Amino acid sequence: MSTRARADPGVRVLKLQYRTHISGIGLLAGMAVTFVGLTCTAAQQAASETQYDGGSQASNADQDPKNNGNDLTRPQNSIDLRYQYRESSGTTSQTDRDYWILRGTSRIQLDPDWKLSLLAQTALENKTTFMQGEPDSQEEFGLGNSVFQAVLIRSLSDRLAYGFGARLVAPTASDDIGNGKWQIMPGFGVRYTFTEFSQDTYFVPAMRYAVSFAGNPTKRNISEPQIAPTFNLDLPGPWYLTFYPSYDIRINYGDPVSGQTGRLFLPADVAVGYALSDKVAMSLEVSVPIIKDYPVYDFKTEFRVVIKN
Repeated sequence: MSTRARADPGVRVLKLQYRTHISGIGLLAGMAVTFVGLTCTAAQQAASETQYDGGSQASNADQDPKNNGNDLTRPQNSIDLRYQYRESSGTTSQTDRDYWILRGTSRIQLDPDWKLSLLAQTALENKTTFMQGEPDSQEEFGLGNSVFQAVLIRSLSDRLAYGFGARLVAPTASDDIGNGKWQIMPGFGVRYTFTEFSQDTYFVPAMRYAVSFAGNPTKRNISEPQIAPTFNLDLPGPWYLTFYPSYDIRINYGDPVSGQTGRLFLPADVAVGYALSDKVAMSLEVSVPIIKDYPVYDFKTEFRVVIKN
């Protein structure tokens, strides 16, 4: 743990340069590994789509230029670059977190109706804590938790599809940054597409249940449903609007956190996006709590760039 004074700009500049250098190396290395993996998967997927001609219509829908990756049942071969900022406060402190996230997603067509989605994610995180009555802040910077996910998806029609699978969170972050626990998150989702408007106007209610196991025994146990009632509205031109793109509705059945008065965290969560080209889309998400009986954050924003392979 390091301590920095707010009034020492020289130290802050040196630390910023150091972080930028390390962040660049980490992201470039991660991008290289992810690109190789996605290239291999894309080749396999292309061969699969050639074999199953009947799945070409669903495959074309998956590769729609305005498919922004928020539909659980329409995965893409893509790389996501994300920056997320979160602000939260307790009774005697305020914590700011910056995340630099690299995510790779791949789609494997199994037959005309079934496909498999694979996801891997790594992140760098900077955590700054301000204590009430103290002039200095405490700062931590390092690797965040790693995420792996597999989802099996079936398309029933142009309108309907469903998917189910599990997400694994590995505690690769230090205890000062992460929660120190392994997590498994089984989940499912159903998609209904409003085809009378467009292929990209859809509703995907999805839920996963986060349960912690193993890891640091002194850290809090996690047991919480995480819900994302995602509604994507296709706007004229390259624009789109997404309500609840993240699994940020939480119900805490695990150990309580500081300041908790109930179980529910319910935010207002919305993102606006723009398709730059057939291969690149970007979006900006903003979220603030409506009900914060279970404190998760006071404010969240995330900027995404999705690069499709």
